[in-house]
Amino acid sequence: MDSSRAEKRAYYLSKAVNKAQRRYHLFDEDDSILVAVSGGKDSMTMLELLFRRNRYARYKARLIAANIESDHACGRTVSRHWLDTWCAERGIQLVSEQIVVAQELAEAESSPCFRCAWNRRKALFRLADTHNCNKLAFGHHADDIAETTLMNLFYAGRLNPMEARVSFFDGRLVVIRPMALIEERTIADYVRVAGYPIGGEPCPWGHDSHREKVKAIIRQLQHDSPQVKRCILSAAEHYRAAIRRLQDQQVAESQHSPEEPSDG
Repeated sequence: MDSSRAEKRAYYLSKAVNKAQRRYHLFDEDDSILVAVSGGKDSMTMLELLFRRNRYARYKARLIAANIESDHACGRTVSRHWLDTWCAERGIQLVSEQIVVAQELAEAESSPCFRCAWNRRKALFRLADTHNCNKLAFGHHADDIAETTLMNLFYAGRLNPMEARVSFFDGRLVVIRPMALIEERTIADYVRVAGYPIGGEPCPWGHDSHREKVKAIIRQLQHDSPQVKRCILSAAEHYRAAIRRLQDQQVAESQHSPEEPSDG
């Protein structure tokens, strides 16, 4: 571990989280945040950044790390023992739930990656409810948002960017993505100097997933135009802004529309 370099990179990553807070209003007073921690590079970085933010932020959040244990390995992670120790040293409660999905994924006609993510998210929603959390934090970053924007366009025929903040269950639970403005390469660089002992094998289905195909397209386009990814993110942001303006306009019109005359 290179402590000085890790500290410097964590400082700049934290500034990006603060910028996301100003843009998307991710955090509120008296938050109880369930932090989805697979143990991979993205979720470990997010947990570190939220822990650091809690030391200096005006509003202190209650942080609970949540690890979903599965009978199907899904990517490279730190060991559960190492994660237990890491959280204990920082006073972060770590909770978990076991899911059984291997047979379902093997028999799935649709994308195994989609089914795996759906089952994990369902378990996280249950944990958030069990532990009275009003926020659920995912470690998705800017690359994930760009890729999801294209995936929805290519495979679902709609422009539907991944949101940095979105409400569920009539607002009882809010999903947030604190690393929405951070690129994956920056996270990878931080994890390298921070020395997280990430090991294991990548997901066996990951190389043939829709996301990996879109990643390859973006990489290929970036050879000729390095700004491609940021252009996708900018387009997604403009789309969100346009939708928000339309929604605000509809609300304003409904509030000022004259009442229908009664039949009497």
